[in-house]
Amino acid sequence: MYKGIAGSEGIGIGNVVIIEEHEIVIENKKITDTDAEIARLQGAIEKFVNDTNAMADRMEKTVGAKDADILRGHIQMLQDPTIEEQITALIVSEKITAEKALDQVLEQTAEIFAQIPDELLQQRATDFRDIKARILKILLGIEDYDISAAPAGTVLVAHDLTPSMTAGIVAENIAGILTEVGGRTSHSAILARAMEIPAVLSIDGICTSVKNGDRVVLNGTSGEAIVNPDAETEQKFAGLLEEYKKEKELLKKFAGVPTVSADGTKVELVCNIGKPEDAKKAVECDGEGIGLFRTEFLFMDRDTIPTEEEQFQVYKTVAQNMASLSLSVHSISEVTRKSHIWVLRKRTTHS
Repeated sequence: MYKGIAGSEGIGIGNVVIIEEHEIVIENKKITDTDAEIARLQGAIEKFVNDTNAMADRMEKTVGAKDADILRGHIQMLQDPTIEEQITALIVSEKITAEKALDQVLEQTAEIFAQIPDELLQQRATDFRDIKARILKILLGIEDYDISAAPAGTVLVAHDLTPSMTAGIVAENIAGILTEVGGRTSHSAILARAMEIPAVLSIDGICTSVKNGDRVVLNGTSGEAIVNPDAETEQKFAGLLEEYKKEKELLKKFAGVPTVSADGTKVELVCNIGKPEDAKKAVECDGEGIGLFRTEFLFMDRDTIPTEEEQFQVYKTVAQNMASLSLSVHSISEVTRKSHIWVLRKRTTHS
């Protein structure tokens, strides 16, 4: 049995498809035509932007706008003027290839984020390395495995499941996900939960411990996976899968029913959100309010601070989606640097 982090709940039974990491070899050579090398870089960036926009559009239709924004955030990160300026400057000053310059600048940027003692900000390191790998593959003419072609009953196994990989997933064909890295707040976990695919993350060495075609059962709720289980174990997991499906159907019957405990105590069932789109989902899932709107998430995946008008429109959208329901907003004071929670409707304000 392999033990990892429970990234996305559910039971999965299927056959392994390993998403192999292509070896990226960057030649350490000097160039003479820097203009041509800069043109190669700009062409690769243009293709990256076009491909990413296409992937985001597909993801918006299959998963949702919130998750597609993760990919669009990659474009915003790459279009930071200082990024391309640094890469171009290296090509000109060091007479090195576009691949070498891109690798140095984006890896250095990723390392900066990786050292920040905040799990959410550390995810930016994964984002920059995903961006780096994709552009390098464009420059080197390397093609990835087409995840959209994975057959029904597939358990994807990868070192890390990046947002760009996830964009190609056909959810109904994927029985589960196993990765060597990642946590509950990683993009792979967030996207797996959005697509309701069971996932177990941070299983050390799983990519070299399995081979394509191996049978796997996994429990995304407990964070466990078993490779090539015996018939009795697979039958047990099949039973757990049926129970899980029945439980999900049973929960639907509680939609619209007052939230009351066994002893008759009325409680308020509220949801935490990070983006305005989540408020609509909360209402669809019969939430009775927003327990906490983590507005700091509005500052993620972008290069500039949201303007006052942008923030106003976000708050307005959430308030309109919630209608007469309660809403709690988490904010940080620019003056005191203290965290405040503002509770709107039904409750009093506190900090």
